[in-house]
Amino acid sequence: MNIKQAKQEITNTLKAYLARDELGNYLIPTVRQRPVLLMGPPGVGKTQIMEQIAAETGVGLVAYTITHHTRQSAIGLPFIEKRTYGGEEVSVTEYTMSEILASVYRLMERTGLKEGILFLDEINCVSETLAPMMLQFLQCKTFGNQALPEGWLIVAAGNPPEYNKSVRDFDVVTLDRVKRIDVEEDYGVWKEYARRKNLHGAILSYLDIKKDNFYRIENTADGLQFATARGWEDLSELLYAYEKLGIRADREVVGQYIQMPRIAKDFANYLELFYKYQKTYHVEGILSGTWENITVLELREAPFDEKLSVMGLVLSRLSEEARNTRRQDALTDALHKSLTEFREKIADAPPLTVLDQLLWKRRTAMKQAKEAGQLDKESRDLRQREINALEDYRRRLDREAAAPEGAMDAVRGWFGQEVERRKTMAVETKAMFDNAFRFLETTFGQGQELVIFVTEITAGYDTSWFVEQFGCDAYFRHNRELLFDSTRHRIREEITAAKAAEQEEHT
Repeated sequence: MNIKQAKQEITNTLKAYLARDELGNYLIPTVRQRPVLLMGPPGVGKTQIMEQIAAETGVGLVAYTITHHTRQSAIGLPFIEKRTYGGEEVSVTEYTMSEILASVYRLMERTGLKEGILFLDEINCVSETLAPMMLQFLQCKTFGNQALPEGWLIVAAGNPPEYNKSVRDFDVVTLDRVKRIDVEEDYGVWKEYARRKNLHGAILSYLDIKKDNFYRIENTADGLQFATARGWEDLSELLYAYEKLGIRADREVVGQYIQMPRIAKDFANYLELFYKYQKTYHVEGILSGTWENITVLELREAPFDEKLSVMGLVLSRLSEEARNTRRQDALTDALHKSLTEFREKIADAPPLTVLDQLLWKRRTAMKQAKEAGQLDKESRDLRQREINALEDYRRRLDREAAAPEGAMDAVRGWFGQEVERRKTMAVETKAMFDNAFRFLETTFGQGQELVIFVTEITAGYDTSWFVEQFGCDAYFRHNRELLFDSTRHRIREEITAAKAAEQEEHT
């Protein structure tokens, strides 16, 4: 299955394991809650889905790469304890708590979460001395004489032997006690994730043209060469940082992430074209509605790959503006909830005290979410922006020494500026969408390029959100035509199939 399906299956497993009956007992007894064994090629996204599942289900996450552990750190150190058996005192061996299990208990104490996921990566690459203990842990959920708390799902991940020479095979006894899920790379699923995470437009448009270069691992005369999903994602982060610093990434830099020279060279060349197209076709001019006729003529006569690249540039900018609007919308909603709480409490306490309490709650919640492994970059940024805004409101109230009866009016006015900012961003972004469609209609008429453009907007997380919230007449018009054409095509296929079946029946 692909990584998206694997994520859903693990989520369903977690929910099933945590479900309780009317007496409060787990529906599936702990002894029958099999660990999940997630097997798949490196860099396909196994770790990322654990973080997503924890954030979406509200449970804790403790993650370890097991190859970093020794037998002592994983199991604990032995010590001698005195026991009395049958009236006779004897010395027995006990163990200190495993570092891994101790991390689970620490997270429970810091966050108050009693349920979660213990993720152990590279499970089949453990050292020879640790291997028997890891198999015991998968089978019995214990390290030494210490057990994993109830309510914690074990997810162990590993790579198949064709990707790693260090892997160890599991025996039948172990495999019969785990829930095995095999995953494989899938560009379509990864692209959906990449859009959501705002990966660099050059990477997405390049891989749209050359999908076979998305994920490759080859043994060559020069050694192992590979391009992975993880490599593309990390390269995207670097490209954004380089652009902000005014640094240009060359072939050598790309090759540090995409460790297959042929693909690294090809993408580096494409990246140069990508930057060139930004200037040649004046994307900002397109989105502002001030393009020149020569731009239309040049793109109309350009090779198809070049057309896709330019549309990728336009989509990337639209996605960026739609994303900024969505984040401003989320901030406005978050602040509205906070200020509703502020309004309800200022009757019983001074406004500054109420804001201090709100800030304490928001900071504590953010810290707990971070410690629980539930905080991705976007969630962290939203919480931080809300805290920053509340701190600003507090400073202003303190500086102006507003009376309690005027505090709400003052805060409402400052909040209104955020609402107005959201409105302005939506209006400006909508104009960009309209201009992009006008430009493409002028350039391509009703050609296949418009079909691709509408499809990409529909599939894009931020662009589809924006169109749903604020509308775009040109999008809806083309989408209706696209749906009509698809329906007509499907009906024709059904009629053709029916005629063929009828002829076959008569012969």
